[in-house]
Amino acid sequence: FQRCVGMDALNSLHSTTFEMDEKHGTKYHKRLLEFIKMVQHENLVIGGAMTDVKGDRSKGPTEQEDPDLFLHIVDRDDKGVYISGAKAHQTGCINSHWMIVMPAVRLTEKDKDYAVVGAIPVDAPGITYIYGRQSCDTRSMEPGDMDQGNSQFSGQEAMVIFDRAFIPNELIFMDGEYEFVSMLIERFTCYHRRSYVCKTGVGDVLIGAAASIADYNGIPNVSHIKDKLVEMTHLNESIYGTGIASSYQSHKMKSGVWQNDDMSANVCKHNVTRFPYQIGRFAQDIAGGLMVTLPSEAEFRSPETGPLLRKYLKAKKGVDVENKMRILRLIENMTMGRNAVGYLTESMHG
Repeated sequence: FQRCVGMDALNSLHSTTFEMDEKHGTKYHKRLLEFIKMVQHENLVIGGAMTDVKGDRSKGPTEQEDPDLFLHIVDRDDKGVYISGAKAHQTGCINSHWMIVMPAVRLTEKDKDYAVVGAIPVDAPGITYIYGRQSCDTRSMEPGDMDQGNSQFSGQEAMVIFDRAFIPNELIFMDGEYEFVSMLIERFTCYHRRSYVCKTGVGDVLIGAAASIADYNGIPNVSHIKDKLVEMTHLNESIYGTGIASSYQSHKMKSGVWQNDDMSANVCKHNVTRFPYQIGRFAQDIAGGLMVTLPSEAEFRSPETGPLLRKYLKAKKGVDVENKMRILRLIENMTMGRNAVGYLTESMHG
């Protein structure tokens, strides 16, 4: 789960560190390769920590009232650097092994202390996680599993606070080379916007759920239902196609790594900011109002109300009422519950 951001960081750093070394005679690329060897040998998950909290968006890092609103170097010694600041919206950081911290905006010479990239274990001293809250997350505390959503593999987000966290020299991959920050960000986002092809796998599940509830209700062959399912599939495959095209049209960089096509990657991203919302709208349309008025699993298991629900929530002959309830909960979870964090809002802002 959630390896994409770390892989995007490693790939973009592969070419950027190579070109930094070429210009400045530094040894960042060799350090990165040694880190990658360790990551591959131990099969580690890397979180890519790029998004600063930013403060006043009209001002740069050094213009903020509080310098910690962008992550930066606050001290150094002969063994490494100490960093302070915060990274927001860190999906999957808590179940990662390491984080790679990176700048998030174009920097100038006066911002050199903010031009820092390095790897740090997620449990390093000086790091605090403030866990994010999600819609419907209190359902996870209730008995049963029908109302929980994806209870075993659902996503989670946190804000990460760095308070003089230490990065040793051998794990620093940028230290003041502000003129390479834009290059790193552009290459990273090119990979990451193409990686949103993953949302089409989620879309497949939602399309299948919409088709299932239509079938349970006895209307799989109604023309407007079929038209909506076709349109959902068209939108989903349009995201997928531009993502795959971006990879297919990649080109080899100086360092030997392959960089995917930026135009197709950005078209993929534009698609993914819109189409999942449209797919979700169709799914809710097909599901009907019961998706948001359905009683809880506790009521379904109750000896008093359970038989009433089995009687009045009956679908077509041969369909188990519990299966109908589970499909409705799945659609709700993906379009407005906990999983909507990853499928909708993350598709817009990630």
